[in-house]
Amino acid sequence: MKIYFAGSIRGGRQDADRYEKIIEYLKTFGEVLTEHVGDPKLTSAGDDGPSDKFIHDRDLDWLKASDAVVAEVTAVSMGVGYEIGRAVEMGTPVLCLFRKGTNVNLSAMIAGCEQLNLTYYSEFQDVKKAIREFLAVIQ
Repeated sequence: MKIYFAGSIRGGRQDADRYEKIIEYLKTFGEVLTEHVGDPKLTSAGDDGPSDKFIHDRDLDWLKASDAVVAEVTAVSMGVGYEIGRAVEMGTPVLCLFRKGTNVNLSAMIAGCEQLNLTYYSEFQDVKKAIREFLAVIQ
């Protein structure tokens, strides 16, 4: 299984350690095409490619090759929203993870989209359960 993980890069790297844990768990189910998103050395400058066009085209190719998308949507990110929208348009199953207890409001475009699987979580165990159940249906 090829899994596309989406998490904020230029929108802020405050959750990079959380992304890294999610990606490590996702790797037990298949190949994570975007494991660089969890790299603690990656900065909010978005320095993961030589140009914006390169990053867009590379990531879109990965998105097209994916069997599933898992997106951590607590940090507001236009790029993650774009990736989710494109995945929905392609018919790729998407799981969105939103952490409870933050001062962030989840976008109505995510919360109100019936094509998305949305999980509100507090603990990492909640994330693992949501991922396990989501991917079990796809495999």
